[in-house]
Parts: sequence; structure tokens; C-alpha cells
Amino acid sequence: MKKSTWMAIAIVVVLVVIAIIMFRRPKTESTIRSDIVTTVPVSVMTVQKQKLTSNILLVGTINANNDVNVISETQGVVKEVYVKVGNIVTANKVLVQVDDEIQRSSLATAEINYQKAQRDYERSEDLFQENSISSSQLDAARLGMKAAENQLDIAKRQLANTKIKTPIAGTVNARYVNVGTMVQPGMSVANVVDISTLKVRVNVSESEAFSLKTGDKIEVTTDVYPGKIFQGRIDNIASKSDEAHTYPVEIILPNSTENPLKAGMFARIAFTSIEALDALTIPRMALIGSIKNAQVYQIQNGVANLRQIVIGKQSNEFLEVLNGLSLGDTVVTSGQNNLVDNTRVSIVGAR
Repeated sequence: MKKSTWMAIAIVVVLVVIAIIMFRRPKTESTIRSDIVTTVPVSVMTVQKQKLTSNILLVGTINANNDVNVISETQGVVKEVYVKVGNIVTANKVLVQVDDEIQRSSLATAEINYQKAQRDYERSEDLFQENSISSSQLDAARLGMKAAENQLDIAKRQLANTKIKTPIAGTVNARYVNVGTMVQPGMSVANVVDISTLKVRVNVSESEAFSLKTGDKIEVTTDVYPGKIFQGRIDNIASKSDEAHTYPVEIILPNSTENPLKAGMFARIAFTSIEALDALTIPRMALIGSIKNAQVYQIQNGVANLRQIVIGKQSNEFLEVLNGLSLGDTVVTSGQNNLVDNTRVSIVGAR
């Protein structure tokens, strides 16, 4: 065969191969591009009913049952100090003794004046019975005795005030005076705290405030005692919200002798008394946006449609749906970032 014939055959073969490649390539790219543009892989889950527990877990601060600054009601120099920081004291225990020389003298004078006024009144009564004095003179003697009695009571109180006492039982948390300190009325001499029972204060939302009630049991845990659960109860729920529209809740927590807690510690509070609710639920991962402006993608006939929903109670993994979805609806749980409203999808995972 001639060389020119072979050349012609080779050229024809090359042209055929090129034609085949050019014919197939646009179709393949078109198909791939169509798949990318029209379908997005997603994972889905069916809306279902289940028992939804809404255990509320909050962080609060432990406070003392009573925290009192012991105040001086007298003026003078401290002569004796009977306690130090850390001492456990009973109610009405004398903490500090102030110089009482002037107050004792005032009391002695007041007692003398009262005794004199009392005898004057008794004599006036006898004279009145004999018609020797008028009723106005008798009244003056009676008033003089009452005034002297009042002065005696004041003198006794002023002397008692030189013994500065704690009004509550507890532990001396701080002492602000020493022997020789000059105290004035209104001056703090010590701080006494009662931590036999503790109080924990936390703020809850509107919905949570109506789910709780006085007397509900709660569980408290701390970082100081890992794994240790302390049992408490709700003492009161505020009837008025604060500026943030939350409601203060006060919890009573008996202190433990084996694992004692201190005022000022952080604590995690779990409200475990809320009953489980048979609710229509979706997984938390299906949610788009915030709880207040909740949205999900619902699948219908292979198309993802953006739906506005209303969220109720919240659990760790699931959310209650109050409005916007029905039982059996399919929602997207993974792949939402690649979706817009009315996007065709392909389901790659479901549960």
C-alpha cells in the first residue's frame, strides 16, 4: 500500500477519535454541572413525639443564711475584745467591751433621781388624800416620777450598749477593732455570718419561672466536691421581674458537716422537679437562627423549604415545636449551610 494511503487512513482515525471525545465531553460536564447545581446532599430526621425533659441548669452564688455587721451604739474606748476571726459565737454573745465609767455614773444618778421622784409621788398621794394638795400637784408628782423612770431606762440602755453583742449566732468573719480603738455610734466592730443554712440565688426566664414552684427540690453541685450532690429546695420565687425580665429565685440549702460549703462559692443548680412533657420535637441541630426567631428546612418531594417555627421547652438535644411543623414531617439536620429556600436535595443520611 502506498505511503499516501497510510497517511490518509491515519488522519481519518485521528479525526474519528477527536469527534468521539468532543461528543462525549459536553454531555459528561453538563451532567456533572447539573448534579451540582440542582441537588445538595443533606441528612434528615423525622419530627416525632417524645417525653421531653427540661431540666434547667444554671450557675449561681452561694450566700450565707445571715450576714450581719455588728454595729456600736455607743462612744468610747475599747477596753476588752473577747473574740477573734474564726470563732463560733452564740446569739447575744459579748464581742467587745467599751469603757463604761461614765455610763455607770449616769445610771447611779438616774437611780437616785428615780427613787426621790417615787418617794415624792408617794408623799403627794398621802397629802392628796388629806386634801392638803390639789390634783394638779399630784399629777405633777406623778409625771416627775415617770420622767425619772424614763431617764433610768435610758441610763440602763446606755450602760448595756457598752457591751457590744452579736444579734445572731454564727462565725466571726471579720473584726474591725482592737483594745484601745475609739468607737463611735454606727461604727462596725465585727462581721458575723451564719452558714449553718445557705441560700443560693439565681435568675430564671419567664417560662421557667412558671414551671417552678415553692418547695420544689433542686440539686446543687460544686467544683470543690466533684461528684457530690447537695439537696435543696426552692424557698421563694419573685413576683416581679428585674430589668432584664428575669425572675430571682432563692434556694434554701442545708450546709453539710462532712462537705461544708462556704458563702461566696459558685454552684451549679439543677431544677429536677419539672415533669417530662409529651411533646412534638426536633433535634437542636436542625435549628437555624435563634430560639426567638427559629427556622428549619423541611423536605417535601425532594425540595428543601424554609419554615418558620415556634420553639417551646428545651432539652439537652431536642426542642419542643409549638407551631410550624406536624408529626412525621422531615427536617434537615445536616447540610443547611448549603441550602436556600426551594433547593432540590438528595438525602444521604436519615434517622
